[in-house]
Amino acid sequence: MQQEKVVADKINAGITAPKGFKAAGIHCGIKKSRKDLALIVSEYPATAAAVFTLNKVQAAPVLVCKKHLEESAAFKAIIVNSGNANACTGDQGYADAVIMASETASALGVNPEEIFVSSTGVIGETLPMEKIIPGIRNVALQLDESEYLSAAEAIMTTDTFSKSYSTSFLVNGIEVNIGGIAKGSGMIHPNMATMLGFVTTDAAIDKKVFQNLLKSTVDKTFNRITVDGDTSTNDMVIALANGASGISIEPNTSAYEIFEEQLYALLKKLAIDIVKDGEGATKLIEITVEGALNDDDAVKAARSVSLSPLVKTAIHGEDANWGRILAAVGYSGIEFDPDKFEIEINGTPILKQNYTVTLPIAEANKTLKPKEIKIVLKLHAGNGSATYWTCDFSEDYVKINGSYRT
Repeated sequence: MQQEKVVADKINAGITAPKGFKAAGIHCGIKKSRKDLALIVSEYPATAAAVFTLNKVQAAPVLVCKKHLEESAAFKAIIVNSGNANACTGDQGYADAVIMASETASALGVNPEEIFVSSTGVIGETLPMEKIIPGIRNVALQLDESEYLSAAEAIMTTDTFSKSYSTSFLVNGIEVNIGGIAKGSGMIHPNMATMLGFVTTDAAIDKKVFQNLLKSTVDKTFNRITVDGDTSTNDMVIALANGASGISIEPNTSAYEIFEEQLYALLKKLAIDIVKDGEGATKLIEITVEGALNDDDAVKAARSVSLSPLVKTAIHGEDANWGRILAAVGYSGIEFDPDKFEIEINGTPILKQNYTVTLPIAEANKTLKPKEIKIVLKLHAGNGSATYWTCDFSEDYVKINGSYRT
């Protein structure tokens, strides 16, 4: 096998960059004017992997997707609506999700079990099926490789920009592609938040291998972001692999290693885009914990700081209040010696061991002026490390969520 190498990223190609995939997004009338129905289709039967919300309250589309994942060995499409979550809608909601799958299958000439269904938006309202059913037929007529952006736009709710990305690499001189789209802006704290992610690849990969790979990569990307600590009822990440490139990804090979690297890069890019687009956000915050007792403790500490409203509001106000950060680590439940705790903000030491303050307040506050903030927390307790991404809290977050349904 020749040396695999990364091909130049096709940043704008998104979900249809892999061979054999088409997509489209239209306005069917769920929302007043913005696109609200997306369809992603593989021309060939595809292996699927998926992770779903851990919220005890799970929307009807999540339940249908789980059922289809168990029942079918191959899949052809994902149908997604925005503007209505079809969550907490009882038997009617489940029946509507089943109808979405069957109508999509009918439009494509395949079986309903080969369709994934996804919804996002307001909880507790039934779907306007009189708009969605003809919408499914219409969006199927728009399918094309060039419609990746319309699909990305159609899954948005309070997002201010679409999240679309793709990457490529070579195996034996043959190009393999991975593409993806995502949505999310608020209600973001994934435990697999409102967050959806869809991934396509023209590689072939065994279902069990694909599932393990997707889950482990999601754990390091989508599960390392938070906007507000709320885990949605509808979260899901679904990946399809149709093998159209002719390349099979096998464990313990160099091709597998680079596929894993590129999948991580793609999901990380989409995850960070969600944080950048956090409702009312003005700053992207990366929090890295070093020297924790182990990686699990590092994750707990980073998550605790990322979730702290006091930390997030201080960063919005450009107040380098290191006490709030230390307190958040202190209540994270991990073992560490506070006397050894150190903080760096954008490469500048703010606090050294034994609570030694390195800069006057006014100088420390200047480290928070950039739009992207990197905070490194050094615990000196072991070799554990982890990174989380979050955003600041502004007045606009309250305004957006105070009027979400109006």
